[in-house]
Amino acid sequence: METKGLVYTIRDRCRVCYTCVRECPVKAIKIVNGQAEVIPERCIACGNCTIVCSQGAKVFVKNHEEVLSLLEQQGRVAALIAPSFAAEFDELEDPRILVGMLRRLGFSLVLEVAFGADLVTDRYLKLLHANPGRTYISSDCPAIVNYIEHYRPEVIEHLIPVVSPMVATTRAVRKLYGKDLRVVFIGPCIAKKEESAETDLVITFRELRQMLKMRGIDPEQTVPSDFDPPVGGKGAIFPVSRGMMHSMNLSENVFEENVLVASGRGNFQEAIKELVSGSVVPKHMELLCCEGCIMGPGMSRGAQKFAGASKISRYVKEKLENLDQQAWQKSIRQFDDLDLSRTFVSRPVGEFVPSEEEIEQVLQRMGKFSPQDYLDCGACGYDTCRNHAIAIINGLAENEMCLPYTIEKLHKSIHDLAVSRDKLFNVQQALKQTEKLAHMGQLSAGIAHELNNPLGVIIMYSNILLEECPPDSSLRKDLELIVEQSARCKSIVSGLLNFARKNQVNHAKVDLNEFIELAVKSVIIPPHIQLHALFNLKNKYAFFDQEQMTQVITNLLKNAVEAMPSGGEITLLTEDSDSSITFVISDTGTGIQKEYLDKVFEPFFTTKGIGKGTGLGLATAYGIVKMHKGQITVTSNADPAAGPTGTTFRITLPREDEFAEKTLNA
Repeated sequence: METKGLVYTIRDRCRVCYTCVRECPVKAIKIVNGQAEVIPERCIACGNCTIVCSQGAKVFVKNHEEVLSLLEQQGRVAALIAPSFAAEFDELEDPRILVGMLRRLGFSLVLEVAFGADLVTDRYLKLLHANPGRTYISSDCPAIVNYIEHYRPEVIEHLIPVVSPMVATTRAVRKLYGKDLRVVFIGPCIAKKEESAETDLVITFRELRQMLKMRGIDPEQTVPSDFDPPVGGKGAIFPVSRGMMHSMNLSENVFEENVLVASGRGNFQEAIKELVSGSVVPKHMELLCCEGCIMGPGMSRGAQKFAGASKISRYVKEKLENLDQQAWQKSIRQFDDLDLSRTFVSRPVGEFVPSEEEIEQVLQRMGKFSPQDYLDCGACGYDTCRNHAIAIINGLAENEMCLPYTIEKLHKSIHDLAVSRDKLFNVQQALKQTEKLAHMGQLSAGIAHELNNPLGVIIMYSNILLEECPPDSSLRKDLELIVEQSARCKSIVSGLLNFARKNQVNHAKVDLNEFIELAVKSVIIPPHIQLHALFNLKNKYAFFDQEQMTQVITNLLKNAVEAMPSGGEITLLTEDSDSSITFVISDTGTGIQKEYLDKVFEPFFTTKGIGKGTGLGLATAYGIVKMHKGQITVTSNADPAAGPTGTTFRITLPREDEFAEKTLNA
């Protein structure tokens, strides 16, 4: 948890929605590893982020424990209540009940800040009348003052050099009740916590409710009590938008153009912007960071703007109806000599201004190469893609905050995962096939060795008998059949031995053009079949075992011929890259059924008729390719409705291996 500053983040609650960035009027939020952190030196303490964060990740420093501790000490403590209490504690039929509850908490005095607002209003009017040609900006909202000092120091001269109602009330009660009086302000604003060191402590209405709950103080058991003097008057209307204007009896007349009222995070900035540009030059500007103090972050959740304003107006109306005007005027005159002046300090936030080239580079990293790519959707929290890029350069934002960019990146990740999954599946299948062939190879080798000796005896004696048998003997045909089938058995045993053998691969430098030419000549191609040998080579030399690879190519060519009894075409393509050689053998034959494709490299599996194949050719080819550290794959279509039928085998071998490198180095 980042605890520096008045407003901070509880990281465990942050859900990376960027709402706080979007709603912060000065972008005082920094995104670090997807977590939103408040930058104290940029923050104007408006507290807007604490209102809009639905997860409660943005919180402000609480001081109610310190207030409770202060109340337990000896000495007088005064509670200064902001006028917006009427909207906060609307459940109380009599406002005096709240005063009684505060006294039960331990406050010696309970006073209305409305009186301080009356004093401030009086000083404002005097300044306005004394300087008729000058434009003044209200200085009662500490968030507005912070904004101007940090981000618009060029208009500091327009701020009214008068303290806020809180400070004015603090100075008045200390003059009236003694300098040793401890003062606690209670209101809807968190910026007040850092506004002035003259007020001992500041808590919000939300904190006050928590204190009352902790002490078990409820309205039903509380005796109503009046506010201590001095009593406030019309200044109680301050919390609502245009409250100060009504308090000063100023007219918001569009024809006179003497007053400009702007409240809310966007409106007050636009008003100041237009003042700087000279678009508007009002006599007085009433600016509030919130839409009235009744919408401040220190109010309880669920504050209602118009209902709250109505409650404040009703309270002020009843208050003025019962107000002793002469006593009030006397109180105001009592503090005519009270110093309510203040000064302002320019504290500009240093921000690096990047070049257009730097901005373009950041935008391009997010896939924004032209103005058409600038969606300005605001999902990142910034109004425009350009502002987002500037924030990235200043270390306030991250590329991943851009929703279109993140979605595109996610799609790419999903695609990459799918490719990796397919590769992993192929490797798993290859490992299963290799393991299966290894077991079958051991079995085949044992069977072949056991059959080889008796089979040799049968072949030898059957040939002797055939030579001694007269041509016209009735036994000759039987002997010929024995010799023929014995030879077939020998071929099968030979195939088993070839499949099972673990011969060393004899690498040698091979001319690929000559290799293909010799392999093609080793196969009888019928006249009704056309063979196309194509080459797409950068380097015609490679290293592999020519004898073994010739066996693979010729076996595949023979299979292709047998798959086209009615004729067709065979294409033998040889191509290469810097690291591999690929042989692609395609035919336009009958194809292989889909359910057989996973079995074609298994020993003894064949789709040929009885007596036409042993099922060891492709298994042997598979073993040879694997011994070369290569890959062999097959694709086929046997359904004419799905497209042209035919089969394609693809063999990929490494161009050079460790042996080849040693040979070249030698």
